[in-house]
Parts: sequence; C-alpha cells; structure tokens
Amino acid sequence: MSDRPTRPDPVQPATDDALAIVHQLLSLGHAALAWQDPDTRTPGISRIAFARDPEAGLLTLVSGLAPHFRALRTNPDCALMLGEVGDKGDPLTHPRLMIRAQASFIAKDDPARPAIRDRWLTRNPKATVYIDLPDFAFVRLTPSSALLNGGFARAFHVQPGDL
Repeated sequence: MSDRPTRPDPVQPATDDALAIVHQLLSLGHAALAWQDPDTRTPGISRIAFARDPEAGLLTLVSGLAPHFRALRTNPDCALMLGEVGDKGDPLTHPRLMIRAQASFIAKDDPARPAIRDRWLTRNPKATVYIDLPDFAFVRLTPSSALLNGGFARAFHVQPGDL
C-alpha cells in the first residue's frame, strides 16, 4: 500500500459551456478514426467523412477499399478525434474531442438506410458520385465514452448520451 495521497481526477464532468464546444466539434464534416490492423494488430488512423445524424447517431461512409473497412469488420473497437487547429497559438490549446466507440455496419437492406442516405447527401452532395457503389457502406459509431480537451487545463468527461 502506498503512502502517496490520491490525487483528484483533473478531468471534470462536462459543463454547459463544455457541451456547447462538444456540439460545435460534432458539426465538423470530418474526423480522424483510429482502428487496429487485423493482420499486424498495430494501430492505424484514417481521415473520414463524419456526421452526427439526428436519427442514426454518429456515422461515416466507408469504401471497401479503405484499410479501416476490414479493420472495423474484424474488430469494431475504434476511436475518433474531432478538432481543428487554429491559425495561431500552440495546437494543444485548441479544443478537441476524443470518442471511444463501437463500429457497426448498416446493411444495404436496412429500412433506415434510404433516409440516412438522403440526409448524408444533403450534408455531402458530392458523395452522389460514389455513395451507391457496391463497396460503400454506412458505419454507425456508437460511443462508449468521450473526453473533451477544451485547451490547457480544461478537460471534461462527456457522457455518450450528450453526443
């Protein structure tokens, strides 16, 4: 047993101001997706198109040619990073949101898919070129936990239901 005093968790529950930042970050049209390579078991990361769909939750549209397609099929554990670095200052002072999630592929015959497709195209009209190609699939990213780093000494636990 250690004589060291336990330190309080420096990460606080999300405040209303923190949740406002979270929702701003969730409105970005892209994210970085971390996944595990099924062959080497090493980490990989990809930039993805991303959306917070009002009905389906957090989504991406993935090509079967992308390495993260097979990786997510093999192991659905993944993580997302959302954020932008501003024009000035230290990149670590800008807000960013890390979300741990489980990926699940939406079947082509899922009754919800046509509405998801329509909403995706409203946000991403250029996807019309490839959205119906046979190797593309929507992937739902169901959050299990999230952490907002709002800048130096401003970290917040975010509940999955707040995403």
